Amino acid sequence: MEVRQLQIFRVLAEELSFTRTAEKVHTVQSNVTAQIRALEDELGVPLFDRLGRRVALTDAGRRFLPFTEKALAAMEQGQRAIDTGAEPSGPLRIGSPESVLTYRLPPVLHVFRRQFPHVELIFVPNMSVPFATALEEGKLDIAITAADAVPSANIKSIRLRTEKVLLLANPGHPLASQPSVKPADLNGQSLLLTESGCSYREKLERVLALGNIRPGNTTEFASVEAIRECIALGMGIGLLPAIVVARELRQRHLKALNWAGPDLDISTRIIWHKDKWVSPAMDAFSKLVQSKLATPQ
Repeated sequence: MEVRQLQIFRVLAEELSFTRTAEKVHTVQSNVTAQIRALEDELGVPLFDRLGRRVALTDAGRRFLPFTEKALAAMEQGQRAIDTGAEPSGPLRIGSPESVLTYRLPPVLHVFRRQFPHVELIFVPNMSVPFATALEEGKLDIAITAADAVPSANIKSIRLRTEKVLLLANPGHPLASQPSVKPADLNGQSLLLTESGCSYREKLERVLALGNIRPGNTTEFASVEAIRECIALGMGIGLLPAIVVARELRQRHLKALNWAGPDLDISTRIIWHKDKWVSPAMDAFSKLVQSKLATPQ
């Protein structure tokens, strides 16, 4: 099994096109076909279904892909360890929620860019899998996540701070003027929430489930800014970190409800895989984030 075969397999798994894969790896299409066939022969199973002009991963291909990602990531890390020495440089792939990336990280990045100009920062605000899974699969080097606990024994973490999470409404909403809002008050209400899997959304959903409370309907968004705008338009009650809506609260475009239910606040953590080599770039980024964002528990 050769490195070149794994590299071609990874690109073909992303592109699902022999033609585009050949262009990306700078070779001819026949060579891509030959390398994939050689890999399949060695493994003893087909990795792709050829469906006319379409290409699709087989079940074996889907199971083999995470191991390919890990192997190639490990080799890339080893190469960087030899090439870069002690000077932070090279690519650094960072996962971060939109709220942290937009409202917490810019001052950190301004300093980091000035101090470490040879590091190529690659931010991934949204992924099809949780950040912890992406770290285990080698798709990310490090991530900042909103979670009160680490989801896996393979993941190491350092807590940064606690983010205040608010239930919000248009100032004209009936619940906005109530002296206290209990979980039962959300029964039948329209909710505007982040995507499934978001830690603070899960907190609220557990509260509602324990009280057998059923919202009228739930609208799901990939963007916290879209939620903020829809709350202001009176489309329902939203759940967002306070940093996302600080300006709107000051300007009274939104109203934070006087929540009397269980705490919805969430911790932010910097996380990485326990077995990952900590490159100079990764170490420098982690230390700077901690110095700028960490607060006492």
